[in-house]
Amino acid sequence: MFSYHLMTKNDFPFSDGFKRYYTRDYYLKKTFGEKVAKLPVDAGFTCPNIDGTKGYGGCIYCSSRGGGDFAALPSVPVTKQLEQMKALQKQKWDAHKFIAYFQAHTNTYADPSRLEELYNEALSFDGVVGLSVSTRPDCVTEEIADLLKSFSEKTHLVVELGLQSRYDETARLINRCHTYDDFVRGFELLRERGIRVCVHIIDGLPGEDRAMMVGTAEAVAELHPELIKIHLLHVLKNTALAKMYERGGFEALTLEEYVSIVCDQLEVLPPDTVIERVTGDGAKDDLIAPLWSLKKFVVINEIDKEMLRRGTYQGSRYAR
Repeated sequence: MFSYHLMTKNDFPFSDGFKRYYTRDYYLKKTFGEKVAKLPVDAGFTCPNIDGTKGYGGCIYCSSRGGGDFAALPSVPVTKQLEQMKALQKQKWDAHKFIAYFQAHTNTYADPSRLEELYNEALSFDGVVGLSVSTRPDCVTEEIADLLKSFSEKTHLVVELGLQSRYDETARLINRCHTYDDFVRGFELLRERGIRVCVHIIDGLPGEDRAMMVGTAEAVAELHPELIKIHLLHVLKNTALAKMYERGGFEALTLEEYVSIVCDQLEVLPPDTVIERVTGDGAKDDLIAPLWSLKKFVVINEIDKEMLRRGTYQGSRYAR
């Protein structure tokens, strides 16, 4: 175990401070030489578990914006959305480089020619140095993967691939309408083309215990993606999940439980996998539970403190 008092920055080569995990901010600064901000885009897509292709209603936790709650309206052209988001980001950071983040719903669920047009429009925006494209594994076909490869060859592309849980029984409960095997197939289509992948997982899903949540992280570790996002399950108004919660169908995680689970997950993940996030944002006016999640920096600080208390770090229990 490391001794905190003897540690230097060299003890954790994946951090520019005493973070015990490989942060997105450090990764982007290392890649681009300065602060880089992500600008969310809502391009007006839907999902196959919304439009009836595979199901209806979408994932039980999703708002009507499909995860794009902080983006501009989809009726606004992509470049105009980026202008609006850039102005908002400037209030927080003095960033001059940006990642255009196609965030809402499934951003490969359209004709490839339409996708190419939208991605190129985003890349034409001043200061954009890369793309993040959020999608589902069952919406990555050979043709789509080839298109994404062409973009990965001319810009910094990350495909954000939703897994949420490795357990098919959970996937059925939350109405994902795809299996873990489907996820692996989509992941491999991207991997074999050299495309960077960020896997999304969610902690606190109904029916899952700590062992299952850590099991999902272990499954991701076996795939060894370039990046991962660890989300906390938010119960939002006007969702199927909210109805389940209100009738006592499950309990939201406490802060202490969540912090402990995330630290367990960080320990089993590869040390060179970038941790894009360790918690998420729920729209304040729509959030039902857990309300402690509104204090995002408290959550992050508690994770840091728990890693220090344990004397541990990302990858300390990674099964190489």
